[in-house]
Amino acid sequence: MGWLKNLFGGGAVGESAVTKTVEYKGFVIEAQPYKEGGQFQLAGIITKDGKTQRFVRADKFSDKDEAAEYAIQKGQLMIDQMGEGLFKS
Repeated sequence: MGWLKNLFGGGAVGESAVTKTVEYKGFVIEAQPYKEGGQFQLAGIITKDGKTQRFVRADKFSDKDEAAEYAIQKGQLMIDQMGEGLFKS
């Protein structure tokens, strides 16, 4: 019956996967939008030299690819604004 969920867009809430990866100024940004309430939540991961910073924003999109594009843009903005400071606790 799992194929029925896939056919009709069902699945676990919060299910995510890397949909796009970009290298930017020595950092790697991975877009990981996940389904939430029938839409895709903007989310991603920024990594550099083994350090990782996850981010989730309030923005939601009806299209997964659009959410991924905006996640990459948001990651680039965060890098521009904070640089290595992203990894400070």
